[in-house]
Amino acid sequence: MNQQPSIQALAAELERELTSRYGVMLGSRALWRELGFYSPAAFSQAIIRGNMEVPIFEVKHRRGYFALSKDVALWVAQQRYQCTTEPEPVLSQGNN
Repeated sequence: MNQQPSIQALAAELERELTSRYGVMLGSRALWRELGFYSPAAFSQAIIRGNMEVPIFEVKHRRGYFALSKDVALWVAQQRYQCTTEPEPVLSQGNN
């Protein structure tokens, strides 16, 4: 089953959402949350250990790290489609 179009479609949708919320770049404050880190300290440890899977960069005269919304969106979409199982449907409480 080819999931490439699904990844690209989801990445495009996520990119639009992230760009409307943060602009073309996400700073450290938004980045650690959007990448699913538990805390800013966990985010910092991932950087120190070289475990960051999204390209991040520093900007001269600015504090912290940055990533492009496009890169974050693609990474999130890829993580979603690496799952081997589909989520189970949610059953309504009142229909039993």
